Amino acid sequence: MADNTTDPAVRPNLYLTGFMGTGKSSIGRELSRTLKYRFIDSDRWIEKDVGMKIPQIFAEKGEAWFRECEKRFIQEGHPAEGCVVACGGGLVVPEGMIELVESRGVLVALFASVKTVLDRTSRNKNRPLLAVEDPEARIRELMAKRDPIYRKVDLAVSTDGRSFADVRDAVLRIYRAHCSGTPVSKEH
Repeated sequence: MADNTTDPAVRPNLYLTGFMGTGKSSIGRELSRTLKYRFIDSDRWIEKDVGMKIPQIFAEKGEAWFRECEKRFIQEGHPAEGCVVACGGGLVVPEGMIELVESRGVLVALFASVKTVLDRTSRNKNRPLLAVEDPEARIRELMAKRDPIYRKVDLAVSTDGRSFADVRDAVLRIYRAHCSGTPVSKEH
């Protein structure tokens, strides 16, 4: 798909949010190549910044400290434009974070079912919130808390039952429409 954003001089950041396993990083990498933007994964940035892996941060510093790192990342940890940012799954959960991210660029929420998330995350050991006896129950519990927050995001795409290319193209259409001032519907 050719990049024909209306004004090439205006390159607002594109932020992807949503629950873990919804495709933020993989879709984000592809979108950054398509748009010729820099790709940044907020979790990887934080790991590099503090010199610790996410599970170690949670174990030694706690989730609240990690959420402060995420806020600092959004406020000052990356360029103001020309980036596709894959946000950690809990980044927009604290009060005011959706508005903060939206003030920095275009925010799109990705959604997936519990089954899809479980399938996508089952082999990844870098998920401290799923390091429990029953990951599916934990996913259901976290989704019940977070889903209403993600639904506050104006722009959203479901990733269930869709090809990688279809999701990428849907997000790209939303981003370009938003940048050009064209009204965009809530779900795609």
